[in-house]
Amino acid sequence: MPAAFLSSDPVIPTVPLTPRIRDALRAIVGEKGLIEDEHGKQPFVTDWRGLLAGAAGAVVRPGSTEEVSRVVRLCHEHGIAIVPQGGNTGLMGGATPWPAHTGVVLSLGRMNHVLDVDPVGYSMTVEAGCVLQTLQETAAQHDRFLPLSLGAQGSCMIGGNLSTNAGGVQVLRYGNARNLVLGLEVVLPNGEVWDGLRALKKDNTGYDLKHLFMGAEGTLGIITKAVLKLWPAPKDVSTAWLTIRDPRAALEILSDAHSASEDNVGSCELMSRSAIDMVLRHIPGVQDPLKGETPWYLLLEWSSARPRRDGVEGMSEKLEQFLADQLESGRVLDAAIAQTVGQSRNMWRIREGVAEASRAEGPGLSYDISVAISRIPEFIDKGTKAVLDILPSIRPYPLGHIGDGNLHFSFMGPVGMDQQTLAQYKGAITRSVNDLVTSMGGSISAEHGIGIDKLDELGHYRSKTELDIMRTIKRALDPQNIMNPGKVLRL
Repeated sequence: MPAAFLSSDPVIPTVPLTPRIRDALRAIVGEKGLIEDEHGKQPFVTDWRGLLAGAAGAVVRPGSTEEVSRVVRLCHEHGIAIVPQGGNTGLMGGATPWPAHTGVVLSLGRMNHVLDVDPVGYSMTVEAGCVLQTLQETAAQHDRFLPLSLGAQGSCMIGGNLSTNAGGVQVLRYGNARNLVLGLEVVLPNGEVWDGLRALKKDNTGYDLKHLFMGAEGTLGIITKAVLKLWPAPKDVSTAWLTIRDPRAALEILSDAHSASEDNVGSCELMSRSAIDMVLRHIPGVQDPLKGETPWYLLLEWSSARPRRDGVEGMSEKLEQFLADQLESGRVLDAAIAQTVGQSRNMWRIREGVAEASRAEGPGLSYDISVAISRIPEFIDKGTKAVLDILPSIRPYPLGHIGDGNLHFSFMGPVGMDQQTLAQYKGAITRSVNDLVTSMGGSISAEHGIGIDKLDELGHYRSKTELDIMRTIKRALDPQNIMNPGKVLRL
């Protein structure tokens, strides 16, 4: 069973690919665009975590919007299910087909061109299969900055980032994916193409359709192109690694940092000692910036688009004075400011290596939640106690984007416990965590989406009115339920 707390697989279309349909797909995308052998399909039907394994009649890799449109139109005519996929780095199974899936996985990896960069207008037009890191580097080549930044940025693709409304470490200052997009091109479930590729910051002509598709996880259509917002490239960046008193101190530090930095706080990441130790065990070449046994740490980065100038106080000097004041207050216990680019990268490698390290560590559970920023310390205390009451030997390692209220409330299984045994506790732990989140007015998914893993959880916690509205939109755009069926909503 792909996700242990699901009571049953959802009903999805199971029309098989006949030889005639296979020939038609081959005629559209060519031999290099169609994968039919089991070995070749395997990476596309297995999720990044290695926890979910589905099936597909074929993997289709179109090279253009026109090819995507023709593939989708063909599937629509025959009632064949489609699972859109980017870099397949998601953590909720949103891009992984169900085991009953007999249709196609539509991979956008061949559509990887940057179509236009407008440095003056601070925008960039790209295809959905572009790797996020490539787009960051392209923006930098034009002295511009694309702030979307994730641990998987070397392999995730922008279409998937937008389809899941990705967050990351820069949300505090720049917002999540919804805030970074000016326009979209989308292939609808019937194969029609909606051209919304407008680089406009103001467009008040009716419904803002692009927001329908961002966060919909491919259930309403396939994002094929996007116009992204760019910002001035940071010229003066200072990164610090702090040992702190507790999570409450982290909020107080951040509150003071906004004014002290003249509103130049780029990132503020809370880390637990257990998470840091796990990264040090499994990620080669990483060094501990501050050796110690303090339970809580903060990764704090200030940045400005103004270049450093001789005789003028820059980010490092401001941050150094700020940390001196915080040390005196007792909120910060120790601090290290990166003196080189290498030291800064090492700090960020620790934060970004947590997902990779946790996969190497063994079976675990992770909850991507958000609550009001001021309630994060309360949630950590109550949530940790609730989970330990269920399984006292589980190993907590909470961390997250504390500046925007997003906590990755994560646990490694007890030493020696296998995935199957841990799964026996998952239902009770999930209910305990999500009940607490809901009681505090929070969200059970801050940035990772719903996919397969939270399908039943969404149905449990969202109101009937909300679910009915979502189903109405889904049925209006995709009445055959062929677009990523069995994800986000049960129909």
